[in-house]
Amino acid sequence: MDGMQIIDRSWYHNTIEEFAKSPNESIMGQLCYRSSFPPLDSQKHAWEQELYMLKTALWDLDGRIYLEFTIPRMGKRVDAIVLINGILMVIEFKVESEVYSSRDIDQVVDYAVDMKYFHEGSHSLSTIPILVATHAKEQPLGLTPHDRIQGLYRPVMANSWNLLHIVRSILALAKPASIEADDWEHSRYCPTPTIIEAARSLYQGHNVAEISRNDAGAKNLSATTDCIIDVIDLACAERKKAICFVTGVPGAGKTLVGLNIATKYNDSKSNLHSIFLSGNGPLVAILREALARDHVVREKQMERKITKKAALSRVQAFIQNVHHFRDECLKDRTRPPVDHVVLFDEAQRAWNLHQTSKFMKNKKGVHEFEQSEPEYLISCMDRRQDWAVIVCLVGGGQEINTGEAGISEWITALMKDQYHAWEVYVSPELIDKEYGAGKPLTMLEQRSRVHFCEDLHLNVSMRSFRAEKVSGFVKHLLDCQQEKAREELQMIQMNYPIAVTRDINKAKRWLRDKANGSERYGIIVSSQAYRLKPYAMDVRYQVDPVTWFLEGKEHVRSSYYLEDIATEFQVQGLELDWTCIAWDGDLRFCDNRWAHFSFKGSRWENVNKHERRIYQINAYRVLLTRARQGMILFVPEGDMDDPTRLPQFYNETYNYLVSMGLVEV
Repeated sequence: MDGMQIIDRSWYHNTIEEFAKSPNESIMGQLCYRSSFPPLDSQKHAWEQELYMLKTALWDLDGRIYLEFTIPRMGKRVDAIVLINGILMVIEFKVESEVYSSRDIDQVVDYAVDMKYFHEGSHSLSTIPILVATHAKEQPLGLTPHDRIQGLYRPVMANSWNLLHIVRSILALAKPASIEADDWEHSRYCPTPTIIEAARSLYQGHNVAEISRNDAGAKNLSATTDCIIDVIDLACAERKKAICFVTGVPGAGKTLVGLNIATKYNDSKSNLHSIFLSGNGPLVAILREALARDHVVREKQMERKITKKAALSRVQAFIQNVHHFRDECLKDRTRPPVDHVVLFDEAQRAWNLHQTSKFMKNKKGVHEFEQSEPEYLISCMDRRQDWAVIVCLVGGGQEINTGEAGISEWITALMKDQYHAWEVYVSPELIDKEYGAGKPLTMLEQRSRVHFCEDLHLNVSMRSFRAEKVSGFVKHLLDCQQEKAREELQMIQMNYPIAVTRDINKAKRWLRDKANGSERYGIIVSSQAYRLKPYAMDVRYQVDPVTWFLEGKEHVRSSYYLEDIATEFQVQGLELDWTCIAWDGDLRFCDNRWAHFSFKGSRWENVNKHERRIYQINAYRVLLTRARQGMILFVPEGDMDDPTRLPQFYNETYNYLVSMGLVEV
C-alpha cells in the first residue's frame, strides 16, 4: 500500500476480543504515546467515555477496531473505525453533546466518504457513518442507502445508552461483504486533496505520498518532487544556479508539488530557505488564512496561545504574493534574496515587458524599466553568489489577464548571455501549444545546459478524482472538436456527472442534492458575464474569496449559500467539489465556432482582438475545470423584451452543449 498502512494510521488497533479484554489504562497509554503533544484532561476524559461505550457495544463481537484513525487528506482523525463481517462503521463521538448538530453530522459523513472514495479496500464494503452525541435524545434507526454512492449509508444517530442496540441493528440490516481484515488493512489509500486540504496537511508535517494518489494511471507526485529535490541538492552541492519548468494539465497537482517543496526547504534551524510565490492573490490569501486558523487551533489544543496575527506572520514566511517579493527586491537592487529556492506558481501568468514597464512607471515611479517580470525575477535570484533554484509551475491555457506573457518570456530571458551558466530543466510537454512557449522554445533547444526530464510533467488531473479526462473534454469542447468532446464525455459521465439546465433554481437544487457532508459547492461565472444580473448574479460585486472558500454552510457569504458568485479570477488555482457555471452571452456558440462579445454601456460589442479572445476562452477553461466531482451548466433562456438578453444570444450555446450529450435538468 502507498503511504501509511491502515494500522499505521491509527493510534491503537486490535481485534475486538483483545480490545474488550485490555485494561483501559493500557489503551489510554498507547493513545497518549502516539499523540504528538500531551493530551488535555478533557481529551483523556473523552477517551475514557468512548472506551466504556465501545466495549459495552462490541464486547462479544468478532472483528477489528482502530482508534484515532488519521485521515491525512483532511489532517483530522476519526474517533473509531470498526470492521465486522465486511461492514465498516465509522464512529465519531461528541461527549457531553445534547444535539446532533449539522456540523457534526457533516464531519462523520466526510470521514465515511473519504474511506469510500480513496481507500480501495473500502470500495465494496457497506460503510455506515455513526454520530454518537452522548446526551442527545434517541432517534429511530433509519439505515438508508445513499442514493448515489453504492455501499454508503446515510448517517446514523446514537447516544451513550443505545449505541449497543444501534451496532447490533446495523449488523443485522447492512449487507455483509467477504474480505479479510489483513487484506483491508494492506489495500491502497489513494487520496486526492483540495489544494487547501493539501496545504494544511503539508504544514502539519504530512508528506506528499500520504495525501496524494500514487497509481499507475497518474504521474506520481513523489516522482516529480524527487526530480526537483535532485536538482536542488545538485545545485547546492556544486554551487550552481538552476531553473525547472514543471508542466501539467489543470488540476494535476503542480501547486501541490510547489507547496511540498516549500515545506521541505523551510528549515529555520539551517540557512536553507525556500518560498512559495504566486501572483494569484485569492489563492495566497486563502492558503494563508486556512493555515493560520489551523495553527491557532493546534496551539490551543496544546494549551499554548498564539494570536491570529502571529500565526499569519509565520505562514507568510513561506507563502507570499509574488509582487511583494518583487517589491522587496526593488528596495535594494544589489542585495540578494534570503531564499535559495523560489517556487513560482502559475508562472505563465507573469507579465510581459510592456505590462511590467507600464506598472513600474505608473505605480512604482521607476522609469525606463527594461525587463519583463520573468527576467526581473531571474535577475533577483542571480544576485546570489552561492547557488539558487527557481521552480516554475506552468499551467496550459490559463492566461486570463492582459499582459500575461505565457512561458515564452521566461525562455527568452534565459537566452541572454548573463544567464548562460544557469542549468535549465524542462518538461518535454512544454512544446504543446497550450503553454505558449512558441519560437523561444526552439531557441532553447539549441542552448547548452538544457535537460529534458519527463518527471517534470504531470499528465493526469487529480482535481477531478472521479474522472481523469475532464480536462480533455473541456479542451475539445472549447476547441469545437465536437466528436472528440462527445467521446470524452461518454467515458466520464458515469463517474463525473455533467448536466445543463435553463433554470437557475434547478441548478441550485442539483448542487445541494449531489453534495455529501461538507463537500463544497458554489456558482462561478465569467468576469464578463454582465447580463446575469437579473438572476441576482452581479460580477461587479467583489466577493471576498477567503470567506467564500473557507466559511461554512451557515455563513451567508460562503459559496454554500449560492448567493455570492465567484469569477475565474477568484477561483483560478482552487477547486470546489461541485460547481454551477452560469453561461452568459459573452461567449456564444454560433455557426460551429465561438463568437466573442463584451458588454459596454447598454449593448454587447464584438471582441475582435485575438489576445482578448484567447483570454475569454481561457476564462471558461478555468471555470469548466474547477469541479472535483461534477458540474451543472446554467444557460439562461433570455428575454425577448430585453435587447441585452435576447434568446438568440443563448439558444445556440445551449443546443451545442446538449448535442455533446449533457444531461438536461
